[in-house]
Amino acid sequence: MDNNLYVDFLIYSLVGFAIMIVGLLLFELTTKNKEFALIFNGNVAAALSLGGRLAGLAIVVRAAAENSVSLSDMLLWGVIGIVALVILYYVTEFITYLFGKALKVNVTIFKAIEQNNIAVGILILLISCSVGMIIAGCLTYEPDLIG
Repeated sequence: MDNNLYVDFLIYSLVGFAIMIVGLLLFELTTKNKEFALIFNGNVAAALSLGGRLAGLAIVVRAAAENSVSLSDMLLWGVIGIVALVILYYVTEFITYLFGKALKVNVTIFKAIEQNNIAVGILILLISCSVGMIIAGCLTYEPDLIG
């Protein structure tokens, strides 16, 4: 039995969990909603939104661990996943604003989450998981994909 296998598992797992914790903190710091406070007050939409972003990040972290060539490579892709999901949140907020303006409805994700709009929470969950899957699918070093 190769003892390095167990050590590698432990190190990669710890780095993966660290990426998730950092992602969770950055998601909380970069959104207008203070989702933890909303969640602890029973806001289901906030739980769906934050949980979706964590699930999307977990998908990216899994693919990074599976496809990375080194621990630093995994860490880099984890950071890219966090940044992509933060940017995605703001892009989604902007698109929602544009749709609302076109429909003459004053709506934002921030307000909808604060008002416990579960449909919006589910939408953010699914968008976040979808983006995580797309990023995860792009994490490859296969040279034949482009050429």
